[in-house]
Amino acid sequence: MKFESFSEKQAIALTWWSPASIYSDLDAIICDGAVRSGKTLCMGISFLCWAMRQFDGMQFGMCGKTIVSLRRNVLSTVLPVMGDLGFSYQQKHSKNLFTLSFGGRTNTFYLFGGKDEGSQALIQGATFAGVLLDEVALMPRSFVEQACARCSVSGSKLWFNCNPEGPEHWFYKEWVQKTKQRRALYLHFTLEDNPALSRKIIARYRKMYSGAFYRRFILGEWVAAQGRVYDFFDESFVRGAPEGEMEEYAVSCDYGTMNPSSFGFWGKKDGVWYRLREYYYDSRNMGSQKTDAEYVLELERLCEGKRPSAVVVDPSAASFIEALRRKAFPVMKANNDVLSGIRLTADLLKSGKIVICPECTDALREFSLYSWDEKSQGRDVPIKQFDHAMDDIRYFAATVISPEQGDFFAATYVERQ
Repeated sequence: MKFESFSEKQAIALTWWSPASIYSDLDAIICDGAVRSGKTLCMGISFLCWAMRQFDGMQFGMCGKTIVSLRRNVLSTVLPVMGDLGFSYQQKHSKNLFTLSFGGRTNTFYLFGGKDEGSQALIQGATFAGVLLDEVALMPRSFVEQACARCSVSGSKLWFNCNPEGPEHWFYKEWVQKTKQRRALYLHFTLEDNPALSRKIIARYRKMYSGAFYRRFILGEWVAAQGRVYDFFDESFVRGAPEGEMEEYAVSCDYGTMNPSSFGFWGKKDGVWYRLREYYYDSRNMGSQKTDAEYVLELERLCEGKRPSAVVVDPSAASFIEALRRKAFPVMKANNDVLSGIRLTADLLKSGKIVICPECTDALREFSLYSWDEKSQGRDVPIKQFDHAMDDIRYFAATVISPEQGDFFAATYVERQ
């Protein structure tokens, strides 16, 4: 892989640790800002080059929200670049590590996922000469602080990158707003800081988000989410399905006993998933609850004889899942990460990959009412009201479609012939 150009900020991120840099005596670097702005690859290359220049026979940590996302967003692009630069590497997937060698030096890099509070136990006890935390704003504070505490080797440095979250987020308040106290270099990236992106592509990304997500992921601001969750949604996102048989069918379920149950029946054609029809039952309003067997029967009626390739269900609905499996339905436990699911759903709606049909009146009603909780003390939390169709749509987007969405490359390149 051969690079053609770097922006000024990318060049600084690549070389800040060099003895010739005015920032070389700092202890950390923080890169935040817009999506696709080219910070991830530059940070990964810089981290590995620094480690190999400064140390031999040492251990380092590389952290993502999950190891899968770390491999996808960072290693899948960084390691081939290192190979082209003359480094040799050996991955040991079963042990979640790789070794990197150059000029007679070899260092070991351990991979960690920081998805929840319990993740800190995975990294506890290690000793590192440096650590890189990709998507740091998505990690719990306990994990990040534990990772930083592991860097006790003389000359160690900390590397952080992320897209912004809310203004009360602990990382923003403790690191971004305290860069001088933390002895950290802070670089804020915009879409224009990635030379690989044409004006046409930049314009496309500007159309993909709205509201708080636009200000965070396009403008790179740390702002609060407020108002409607899907504030862009209007009648332009509603249309009928094309005529003829669909290529594939699926069902998404938000199961409730006292709360409403919402099922969506989906059909795929020419790369687009249509919410063809739905079932919505509110036991409180109706005055009676339904059994699992009755809900299975309603799901069968919803399918109208079509066999779905997947029935996605809230993983907490254990009894309903078992009832479906007894009827030989291909059940998938839903990915229930609320915020990433909302972002993905919004992206799929705006890109036309998901379409809501006019028959789905309860989903359309909830789209107009589903809102952020402005009393959530700085966290992004939707109000637990008018959210049942919203949840089943989110399950469907995150579990059935679930595209791989890693960060874009940090610079323009051409493949070596």
